[in-house]
Amino acid sequence: MAIPIVYNLRSVRARWVSAIVAVLGIAGTVGVFIAMLSLARGFHATLVSSGSADNALIMRAGSSAELDGAVGLDQVKVIQDAPGVAREGGAPLVSPEVVVIANFPLKSTGTDANVQVRGVSADALKVRKNVHISQGRFFEPGLSELIVGRNVASTYSGLNLGDTVSFGSGTWKVVGIFDAGGSAFDSEIWCDARVLAQVYKRPVNIFQSVTVHLTSPAAFDAFRDSLTADPRLTVEVTRELDYYEKQSRGLTTLITKLGALVAVIMGVGAVFGALNTMYSAVSERSREIATMRAIGFGAFSIVMSFLFEALLIAFIGGLLGSVAVLPLNGLTTSTLNMQTFSSVAFAFLITPTLLVIGIVFALFMGLIGGVPPAIRAARRPVALALREL
Repeated sequence: MAIPIVYNLRSVRARWVSAIVAVLGIAGTVGVFIAMLSLARGFHATLVSSGSADNALIMRAGSSAELDGAVGLDQVKVIQDAPGVAREGGAPLVSPEVVVIANFPLKSTGTDANVQVRGVSADALKVRKNVHISQGRFFEPGLSELIVGRNVASTYSGLNLGDTVSFGSGTWKVVGIFDAGGSAFDSEIWCDARVLAQVYKRPVNIFQSVTVHLTSPAAFDAFRDSLTADPRLTVEVTRELDYYEKQSRGLTTLITKLGALVAVIMGVGAVFGALNTMYSAVSERSREIATMRAIGFGAFSIVMSFLFEALLIAFIGGLLGSVAVLPLNGLTTSTLNMQTFSSVAFAFLITPTLLVIGIVFALFMGLIGGVPPAIRAARRPVALALREL
């Protein structure tokens, strides 16, 4: 015979002070846990969204990131003629690119932060379909002009539309702001690749990477096989999606592990709070327990009754913690991409899956905190408790 649920609800209400303490402990733990996971999800989503299923990225064989790459102009010409390369008006949609890191002052603090500056070809917007000019215009090839990502324009001083800025050994004018749909490109500055190479005194015909727009995602295998089999090339060919997913892996794993560690530490405190609340309930209700046992409720019913209370408190705490972190969703922050050593802006990404994980974590804490007191309640000697009446 099961104990009515209304009995547990009245019990929680009667001991509302201790219940609230347990709820707040669990809510805080769940809130921090979800916030950390949403940071990892947001960073991963930002980098992965930079890649396109229709694009391939070519770097020097053995390069771990674009900054390490070196692809010569003669190799670029071979790449342009490979099977699977998309064309527009007969011209291959290929963008040989130069990548450097420059320092710019943050609007918020005035301190310098690293920004990735990407020298691209005139066809860059045709190669990367997810990028478009939102204000101003595209730069003129051969001129010291910049277009900046929307996050760059809002985060750094001197990089608004129409501003003139000096870096490297050149003076540049910002002629456009582009929107990359929330990808990592929104945290970059783009300009003409050859001009950037000259300003930084790089070899004019050497590029860090080459991005190619393919006729379709299915054309990738034939395109890759053609390049890797060509004796004139020593390059590594990857899908653009795979490259950015790999770039996100290190920091995403670090944030996730750090979040799990913090959640475990806080979770121990929350579990002790739940234990204290439930043990207190057992002590205060010894007579009630004895009475229920005397009128026919079994030990299993007692265990399930107390376990229900613990899970109810945990569920309320998990729900409260999940609701409390919802305003963080979409909030933009930034961090250093450990692969490129440049700052990347990204948003907290709180998904329904994360909310469910948070509530499950709360119920787990409630289970750990509720089982020992429930077993103790079921084992209390009935005769001893009845003598106290």
